[in-house]
Amino acid sequence: MSDPVADAVTRLAREDSGRMVAILARRFGDLDVADESVQDALMEAVQAWPGTGVPDNPAGWLRTVATRKAIDRIRRAGSAYRRTLAVARDLLAEPVDGPDPEEDPGEELMIDDDAIRDQQLRLILLCCHPALHPDAQVALTLRLVGGLSTAEIAAGFLAPEATIAQRIVRAKRKIREARIPLRRPDDLAERVEVVLAVLYLVFNEGYLSRRSAGARVNLMDEAIRLTEVLADLLPQEPEIAGLLALELFQRSRTGARFDAAGDLVLLEDQDRSSWDLAMINRANRVLGPALGRMRPGVYQVQALIAAQHANARTAADTDWPAIATLYGQLLAMTGSPVVALNHAVAVGLADGPDAGLARLDQLTGLDGYHLLPAARAEMLVRAGRPAEAVAQFDAALRLVGGQTERRHLQRRRDCLRSG
Repeated sequence: MSDPVADAVTRLAREDSGRMVAILARRFGDLDVADESVQDALMEAVQAWPGTGVPDNPAGWLRTVATRKAIDRIRRAGSAYRRTLAVARDLLAEPVDGPDPEEDPGEELMIDDDAIRDQQLRLILLCCHPALHPDAQVALTLRLVGGLSTAEIAAGFLAPEATIAQRIVRAKRKIREARIPLRRPDDLAERVEVVLAVLYLVFNEGYLSRRSAGARVNLMDEAIRLTEVLADLLPQEPEIAGLLALELFQRSRTGARFDAAGDLVLLEDQDRSSWDLAMINRANRVLGPALGRMRPGVYQVQALIAAQHANARTAADTDWPAIATLYGQLLAMTGSPVVALNHAVAVGLADGPDAGLARLDQLTGLDGYHLLPAARAEMLVRAGRPAEAVAQFDAALRLVGGQTERRHLQRRRDCLRSG
């Protein structure tokens, strides 16, 4: 049986803490004060609510308590500064920056929804500032915007909690020392591109599950939720909707991608009756208006490819010529060797294995990438050349890292050997 207080606090952290951090960071000009004050308020909720009950307006409660705690922190810092100044004036030549804690914050906190949305967007853009390392961008976004605890982020990425904590501390220190402002950049589109890359990285960490057996749906769902937040904040940006649709299409197949033993099931072999049709339909509804803006981007094209798979009721219904065309467009946009690999596979499935093998043989820049020999092996199987396929599966096994993919490749190779 679930704990209603724990559920309420978790929901508050996920849905409202990011907005509250944004408001306090803007009000007091200190990201650390904002973050720690919101975390302190959430801890107070954990301790107090079992006795008092969950408030009628949890978000309002969080705003009041977190604001009070922020003012208390600033007052304590000011008192410490004055004590140090009294005994060692030469150690503190510069005054402490920041608002007067005696000021009444009520007027500034009485802000409308548009102002809150703007401040939340500023916080998202700050967490994904290009000056920060990608790992730090991910940790900071999940912590400050997503409301996840350090322990939850560490568990999601299968990393030590101390490592995640260090990333967050270093990122906040860099923001403070470099005086990175909490404001919209001049080139919003460029920063949004970084934010989308961060969110897709979080999603793929859960979807690909390179370091564990089976998908990690918590990371996928968190990426989807944060993409929804961004789409709500910037509804005019079609690439955000493109990413959201892509994530929903991919998430809809989660239950069919692994068998009971946690082994990978190829797309063509998946039980499509277990796909989430409601999620697929939602993805279609999200993608349509984005495409109507006539501003194509890489996430929209990837979503179109995913839509071709998700809307095919059987593997035989898959429109491989259309998918090959879309991969060709994506390759023209990105020049990515991995996209070129996927394009070659799609061509092989559309025009025959010999056409696919010819394209695979032309690829460069994928030395050491296990999916190149794996793709070649599958094409050789389709071409009726099993001995050559076994050799390519062996080459892929020498390169693969993840255990789930390794077991899949071994099964495919062993099936050919025994057949």
